Amino acid sequence: MALSIGIVGLPNVGKSTLFNALTKKSVLVANYPFATIDPSVGVVAVPDERLDQLSKFSSSVKTLPAAIEFVDIAGLVKGAAEGEGLGNQFLSHIRETDAIAQVVRIFDNSNIGHVAGTVDPVRDIETINFELALADLSTVEKRLGTLERDVKRGDKEAVVLKDAAEKVSKVLAAGALASTADLSKKELEAIKDLHLLTMKPILYVLNKEAGGHNLDELNDGRFEALIHYFETQNAKYVVVDAHVESELRELHTEDKVSFRQEYGVFDDGINSLIRAGYELLGLMSFFTTGPEETRAWTIKIGSTAPEAGAAIHTDFQTKFIRAEVIPWNTLLQDGSYAKARELGHLRTEGKEYVVRDGDVIEFLHS
Repeated sequence: MALSIGIVGLPNVGKSTLFNALTKKSVLVANYPFATIDPSVGVVAVPDERLDQLSKFSSSVKTLPAAIEFVDIAGLVKGAAEGEGLGNQFLSHIRETDAIAQVVRIFDNSNIGHVAGTVDPVRDIETINFELALADLSTVEKRLGTLERDVKRGDKEAVVLKDAAEKVSKVLAAGALASTADLSKKELEAIKDLHLLTMKPILYVLNKEAGGHNLDELNDGRFEALIHYFETQNAKYVVVDAHVESELRELHTEDKVSFRQEYGVFDDGINSLIRAGYELLGLMSFFTTGPEETRAWTIKIGSTAPEAGAAIHTDFQTKFIRAEVIPWNTLLQDGSYAKARELGHLRTEGKEYVVRDGDVIEFLHS
C-alpha cells in the first residue's frame, strides 16, 4: 500500500535533518513493491514490538515490518502560492502525498538563522498553512468557474460539488484549512476530486535542540501559545530532536545509550513520529507468521477480511473463501496454533469480518 507523508516546513527548521534521522529506520525496498529509489523518498519501518514477539514465537527466518514513505520536500517561503522560491515545485510535490508532516522549529540558536528573523512557531505554522490555503483557493475558484454549465443542466453531482466548493472557498478565503469546512458526507466525497492540499491530514513535528534554548523550557509564552493553538485546532503533534536522532543513525547500539545520556535525550521521538504518521493515515497492521517469515501487513482501518487479503495477493480477495483469525497476544499466550484451536481461540471468519489491529490471519482461497 503506497501511502506517503510529505515533510514540509520553512527553511532552517530541520526538515532534511529529520529526513536523515528517519532513513535510519529504512527497510529493504525490494520487499515492498510500492517503493521507489528516489533519494528524497525514504521507505521507513513502522516500529511494532508485536512483530518481534511473533517472529520469535515462530522462529521465523525473516521478519518484515509494515512500512510507510516519507518524502523530503523543498522548503517553503512566503509567497509560494504565487511562485516565490520553489513554490510551484513545493506545491506539486506535496499534492502527490497522502498526509503532511509539518516541521516546526521550537528552539532559539543565533548560529542557525530563521527566514523571518525570529522563532515564532504559531506564526511559522500560519505562514505555511496560509500558502497552502491560497493554492487551494485558486484550485477551487477555477473549478467553480467550470461548474456552472453542468449545474444548469441539472447534473446532480455537479450541484453537490458546487455546494461543497463554495463552502470550502469561504473557509480558504479566511486563511483557514479546507478540512475545517462543514461538509456533508456527500460533499466530502465530491471535494476529493479537487485533491486539495489543506484537506490532507497534518501532523506537526516540533523540532527541539539538545542543550539549546528550547521554547518549552524558556517560559516566555511562545510554547504556551503553540499548545493553545494545537488545542483550538484539535491538531496532532509529536516532539523530536532531529539533530540527535540523525547523529544516532551512525552509531552502534552500545554507543547510542551513552550518547543519549550525554545529551539528555532518552525518548526516541522518531519512533513516535512514525507511529503517529501511520495512525494519521488511518492505517493499522495485521500479521502472518510462520517458520519462513513473520510479516506486518498494512491496511486501512475498517477493512474486511477479503480487503485485508488483497494486501498479500489479489487472489486472497477475489477468490476468498474464509480466514482463520486469532489476536496476536492470544496466540502467544496459548503457545501454539494447536492449543489455540483446542481452546476455541482460533476463529473462522467470512467475508463480512472487519479485521482488527493485531489480528494474526491465515487466508483460504479457491
